[in-house]
Amino acid sequence: MYLRKTTRKNKDGSKVSYLSLAHNEWDSEKGYSKPKIIRNLGRTDQVDEEGLERLVNSICRYLGPEKMLKYEAIMQGRQDVRLQNRKKLGGTWALDQMWRNLGIQDALEKLLKDREFRTPVERLIFAMVANRALEPMSKLALEEWVAEDAAIEDLNGVEVHQLYRAMDFLLQSTEEIQREVYCSVANLLNLEVDLLYFDTTSTYFEVEVPAEGDSFRQYGHSKDRRPDRPQAVIGLAVTRDGIPVRSWVWPGNTADVSVIDEVKDDLVGWKLGRVISVLDRGFASEANLRTLQRAGGHYIVGEKMSSKKPEVEEALSRRGRYRKVRDNLEIKEIIVGNGEARNRYVLVRNPEEAERDRKKREELIARLQEELRNLRYLPKGQHTKAACALRSHPTYGKYLRQLKNGQLRINRSKIKEQQRLDGKYLVRTSDDTLSPEDVALGYKQLVEIEDAFRTLKQTLEIRPVYHRLEDRIRAHVTLCWLALLLIRVAERSVGQSWPQIRKVLQRMIMADIVTSQGTLTQRTETTSDQKRIFQALEVEEPPRVTNIQTTKS
Repeated sequence: MYLRKTTRKNKDGSKVSYLSLAHNEWDSEKGYSKPKIIRNLGRTDQVDEEGLERLVNSICRYLGPEKMLKYEAIMQGRQDVRLQNRKKLGGTWALDQMWRNLGIQDALEKLLKDREFRTPVERLIFAMVANRALEPMSKLALEEWVAEDAAIEDLNGVEVHQLYRAMDFLLQSTEEIQREVYCSVANLLNLEVDLLYFDTTSTYFEVEVPAEGDSFRQYGHSKDRRPDRPQAVIGLAVTRDGIPVRSWVWPGNTADVSVIDEVKDDLVGWKLGRVISVLDRGFASEANLRTLQRAGGHYIVGEKMSSKKPEVEEALSRRGRYRKVRDNLEIKEIIVGNGEARNRYVLVRNPEEAERDRKKREELIARLQEELRNLRYLPKGQHTKAACALRSHPTYGKYLRQLKNGQLRINRSKIKEQQRLDGKYLVRTSDDTLSPEDVALGYKQLVEIEDAFRTLKQTLEIRPVYHRLEDRIRAHVTLCWLALLLIRVAERSVGQSWPQIRKVLQRMIMADIVTSQGTLTQRTETTSDQKRIFQALEVEEPPRVTNIQTTKS
């Protein structure tokens, strides 16, 4: 396929030229190929040059950024073009500019000032963070990634022992780094930290059993559904916008309710002002709630509605009208007790969720009734075994009761008990100045931290962990925390998910263009989508051409 130019002579002697898109077809009868016009593009003096340029760019994008660079060089008059050292530029450039703009580079260099490192530790830490965000891989594989695949300013290559040395510094200064980075980011982004969300998750290790004397990698309650693997517990505090404030790491057998004292103490002196901690039901012990109220703090915490606590039972049984605050969200404020012993609750109901809960339970009961009918036709030995399996089943078991003669029946009182909980959750708060709407919506936003954990596990691939030493594991989590911070700021600024942003940015590449006249480093042209992302992130586009070297004659 090619552009074909034809010329026609008019009666007055003038000539008019036309452009068309054509390709040659073989004429078997005549024994030669003939041009076939695919589309007429009009007179050459009236042709839509911008349209042709868009067509060229579209074709080049289809062929890939590397060939696009090559054809650009040919169109600029450079002959005998060879491309060398092709690297992806867009993602690392955007992350690096954000890293600098958010003050992370300055915070690290401030802590490195009095240390005599011979390696560029700040650049090494950034490389590991950028790798987590763009193409997560092992520290050993990162050597090749920096050398062959990723363009990082002021860093052309790394060695794995240098990366481990940088991780050692990261571990030694984790608390100072997290505090310095938070202060810088909070000031630049004007972060609202009146509500601080905290939760934990677990990450497992690809080893069969913990090594002897290993008190860190331990078996515990696995939130990854991998009870067969030793694990560590990760804690994360984030703002209402999903910006991570701080991370923690504990041994794998650490219980959620045991960490609140440490979290509270670690955040003292962070100039967070009046903070209301928002916690899930797993942290709602009375000791934890008293801890959160130290130094004027407050909490919003979910209550286990099936806990049988007298205060919870009274809150659930209290009559009153729900008030609609938004679509599919109704609330009812409830005060239980008097004076210092009073507890303030907000009961939240989602009508659509209530209907889903009802249908799901009816389907489950129908299946359970079928299982009970099938028991009648089993021989005695098999009947006993199948009945025991149903009674101990984690889902079916709670809807069954056993008669004195051993027969199983549907527990109708349990069904009725579950019906009153359909589509509801109960929230407790110590702050009387918050409106019931703020309490309900504040707890509902706990989804932000759940989303942060999902990003850690899926996008940043924090697990499984292959490090063996506790110090390296802790440093690895800090690297993931820094990557999560950059990702969340990018998503907040651009209004798209990080995988979408990353996909667009990674299409920008740079390469060395080698000709007989010399060598230069050039990147692909900025697309409209890439330009929009750079503008949203408030970062400058990378220079189009760098490193020009002419051949001496």
